[in-house]
Amino acid sequence: IGMSALARYYHYRKAAVSGYDKTPTPLTAQMEKDGIRIHYQDDVRLLDQEAQLVVYTPAVPRDHQELNYYLSHDYEVVKRSSLLGEITRAGYNICIAGTHGKTTISTMVAHILRDSGYGCTAFLGGISGNYDTNFWESDRNVYVIEADEYDRSFLKLSPDVALISAMDPDHLDIYGTREKMEESFLDFSQKVKPGGLLVTKLGLSGPDFSADLHIRYSLQDTKADVYASQIRVDNGTYRFEVTTQTGVISDMELKMGGMHNIENAVAAIAIATHLRIEPDRIKSAIRTFKGVKRRFEYIVPPTTGAQTRGDDHNDIIYIDDYAHHPEELNALISGAKGLFPDRNCTVIFQPHLFSRTRDFAEGFARSLDKADEIILMPIYPARELPIEGVSSQTIGGAMQNPRLRYLSKEEVLDYVKTMKVAEMGASRGEVLITAGAGNIDTLVEPIRQILMGNDD
Repeated sequence: IGMSALARYYHYRKAAVSGYDKTPTPLTAQMEKDGIRIHYQDDVRLLDQEAQLVVYTPAVPRDHQELNYYLSHDYEVVKRSSLLGEITRAGYNICIAGTHGKTTISTMVAHILRDSGYGCTAFLGGISGNYDTNFWESDRNVYVIEADEYDRSFLKLSPDVALISAMDPDHLDIYGTREKMEESFLDFSQKVKPGGLLVTKLGLSGPDFSADLHIRYSLQDTKADVYASQIRVDNGTYRFEVTTQTGVISDMELKMGGMHNIENAVAAIAIATHLRIEPDRIKSAIRTFKGVKRRFEYIVPPTTGAQTRGDDHNDIIYIDDYAHHPEELNALISGAKGLFPDRNCTVIFQPHLFSRTRDFAEGFARSLDKADEIILMPIYPARELPIEGVSSQTIGGAMQNPRLRYLSKEEVLDYVKTMKVAEMGASRGEVLITAGAGNIDTLVEPIRQILMGNDD
């Protein structure tokens, strides 16, 4: 997703852009439609021999033939993080980091700046629901950047404002230990320019952060500098007020599920307030925020009023989410069950990476146990080779919930068809969730078609 933002940046500048991806996705289809040439076989006959600049992500395997061809034939080859750091070096940079929450927060910040007229160029890790892209440009020399901790990429950035949302252990294939990962976040915080702002979530365990200006945010903890209060749900919309570093902003509205997304909004509001954006413009932007594709995204939304009245169980609510870490899954499932407590909650989860499955199997099990029914798909390997003894059953074996199935992608679609006929529309109603960072997103539209009765 970060690579696609850079590809769009150069395509926007009329450069000839081409590239390789492992599998076709809705994102690559849109990029091809925009005129970017993409191929899906690792074949040196397909690469661009005339390339002047070759950009790669460390997620590409070391034995990738095309990358090694470029490396061994004297092309200019750079990491994605180095190029992003170079592009933004001379700008005013708002860099959003964290093992989860960073995509939503960075997209919220970018939307507030764009919607308010402040202006920014955005490099995002997800597709904005408001603008249907993860990149846009502005004449103003302000950049909103999703700062990726993978491979320590965020250490290439030069923040004027840096935010850290979470430091739960992740990418242990890179860092080895939680402590090493936390050290990297500390290094990131220390890259804030003199006089700049550091924003951290209150209660982060690990190193003590410090900066010339340091603000802490929280969902509702009044010990924080910025926090929400008076939270209530009204017909699927959260209503609340936010105490900021300069005063209270009342009558906030957020049409995005999950209490964690109120916390994400609080973080974005802290940055917008620091930039002196007027409260009314902040309120308007949050009210019109349509979320991020694959972040608690309603694919089949609730019928108006059904979630609060509880009297319309014949509609099917379908949510898709990128969650691929135990804490993200926990927030996703807790958010769905909090919004729709009377409905049966079925989660279809595709684990991402053998190493992550091995390292966090018990955490995945605890989070998934909160659902009423669980379907586990095979692990999506991405850049990895299989690890002996590690599979989706590694997670399932640690779970307590007996309502567990193991299904392939093809079997999932058959199951949804059966589920729609036999179970959905029953007395409790149904919330169906697909989650994962692999290619499970290719199932979203087929599932939607089934649920809408258009799969003939």
